[in-house]
Amino acid sequence: MATKFFEFTAKTLQGKDVSMEEFKGKTILVVNTASQCGLTPQFEGLEKLYEKYKDKGLVILGFPCNQFGNQEPGDEASIASGCVLNYGVTFPMFAKIEVNGPNTHPIFKYLKERLGGLFGSRIKWNFTKFLLDEQGRPLKRYAPITKPDQIEKDLVKLFSKKAS
Repeated sequence: MATKFFEFTAKTLQGKDVSMEEFKGKTILVVNTASQCGLTPQFEGLEKLYEKYKDKGLVILGFPCNQFGNQEPGDEASIASGCVLNYGVTFPMFAKIEVNGPNTHPIFKYLKERLGGLFGSRIKWNFTKFLLDEQGRPLKRYAPITKPDQIEKDLVKLFSKKAS
């Protein structure tokens, strides 16, 4: 298994393999998403964060997951159109994955090992978020109910460190 975030790859919603190496030097927010969840409106807040800070080096990586209440039942095409039509998402979205159990995607296996949560390393629900610095080091894990605007203060701190 990879020991650094940048050693992983993931498939986009369009089926293209992307190396996390492409995001080296960026501040990264990894989120497991769902388009039919009570927390789905967080897409709007995530997109606002992305728009506001992408020029400072923020990238948000969305990973749809159907493991919680069957809230992401669609295929990649319906996920893509739903994210864009309903929330104007422009940050990278990846193919549907699993975040718990034997088929956990390697990126989430890695993040959960580095940043266990309240329930050990298990992901509790959609919209669990992981913040990584530009070296790909996992810094902080946020609960599903943590709204994107509550993460902004941590981003500002990271960007001010980067600037000095």
